[in-house]
Amino acid sequence: MARVLVVGAGATGAFFGARLAAAGNEVTFLVRPRRRDVLRSRGLRIIGPEHEEVLHPRLITADEVGGSHDAVLLSVKAAGLAAAMDDLAPAVGERTAVIPFLNGIAHLDALNRRFGPERVLGGVVKVVTVVDGNGDIRRLAPPASMVIGEQSGQDTERLRLLAGAFAPAAFDFATSGRIVDDMWHKWVFIAAVTAVTVLMRGSVGEIAAVPGGPEFAAAVVAEAAAVSAAAGHPLAGDALAELRAVVTQPGSPYVPSMYRDLSAGRPTEVEHVFGDLVARADALGIGVPLLELATLNLRVHQNRAQGTGV
Repeated sequence: MARVLVVGAGATGAFFGARLAAAGNEVTFLVRPRRRDVLRSRGLRIIGPEHEEVLHPRLITADEVGGSHDAVLLSVKAAGLAAAMDDLAPAVGERTAVIPFLNGIAHLDALNRRFGPERVLGGVVKVVTVVDGNGDIRRLAPPASMVIGEQSGQDTERLRLLAGAFAPAAFDFATSGRIVDDMWHKWVFIAAVTAVTVLMRGSVGEIAAVPGGPEFAAAVVAEAAAVSAAAGHPLAGDALAELRAVVTQPGSPYVPSMYRDLSAGRPTEVEHVFGDLVARADALGIGVPLLELATLNLRVHQNRAQGTGV
């Protein structure tokens, strides 16, 4: 059993925190007062295609954080990272593992500066969930997985202890000796599939169905993969082929979360996912015109969503 603080009870943090609690871990959710009130009223509800789970977890707000934890799972949007680091700091002791589940890679640098790389693990999660109008977590598809690892790639006692606590939970769990590579590769996936769907304003299947659609999608994948390779994190041939297959799959209804945010008029993580990737490409001398176009598109939307446009 591990003492776990989950920072953020949105679609991702609530799902994995609930599963860890159900597996016998001591889980506390650090939330904003408004989210606390919803969860106290309704419970933490995870609604799947066939059943509904309701938990009543321990909830605290920033003024109540104290005592070191074995692990702090950080699941917030990039815009909330700075505030979240301030809020969770009292929970970080000498042996605490801070494990972020944000998109991109820039947050790893920020966390390393704040807490020291010896306290920060890498993490990758995959789950298809949304928060509905009632504040409940709706699971849209069955896959759910978590991978964590030391940035150094070492198999440490801390990592083994966390693995023992996390593995019994009801999701696929693994540790990795190449977690930074894993984080980069997820970044490539998110950037590619988001750029494809955002630029064409359609699902993967709709784009694959038109002449030139599969070729366009493959070109976006090639740009994102080239940046990762130049940064020292190349995708293996089979992984690259699998990604191409995902973004060119005929009939696929898939759209990523940033596309859903765009369609709903909500702000997106454009700078964390795209601005940073394009900046790294420029520094490495890699041409990425399609990713630059997607970045521009999302920046225009961001200004509109935040009310800062002309």
